[in-house]
Amino acid sequence: QVQLVESGGGLVQPGGSLTLSCAASGSRFSITAMGWYRQAPGKEREMVALITRGGITNYADSVKGRFTISGDNSKNTVALQMNSLEPGDTAVYTCNAKYYRTYNYIAENCWGQGTQVTVSS
Repeated sequence: QVQLVESGGGLVQPGGSLTLSCAASGSRFSITAMGWYRQAPGKEREMVALITRGGITNYADSVKGRFTISGDNSKNTVALQMNSLEPGDTAVYTCNAKYYRTYNYIAENCWGQGTQVTVSS
């Protein structure tokens, strides 16, 4: 199975910045897209930002202009630069990777463990 390793979560004051990173590893797979999702207490999980292998990005309306997602296809990694953080951004952020197996071309996906981001004064 493809595994995801996340880093970069933590506590930050409103208006501050954090960068989340995610790296995918395994064998016989090719990434289609990677992205970040988040879930706050009492709320459903939502997509925050996504980037395809071709570099197409998509953002939740609530983070447009504040967050930037980037990827390195050669390393199977993505980074989420989060600026102007707000208390409403507090959530568990989880990396997701969509990929296919190179031996059968069947699409699969996997999730990371999740990392806590807390925005508070």
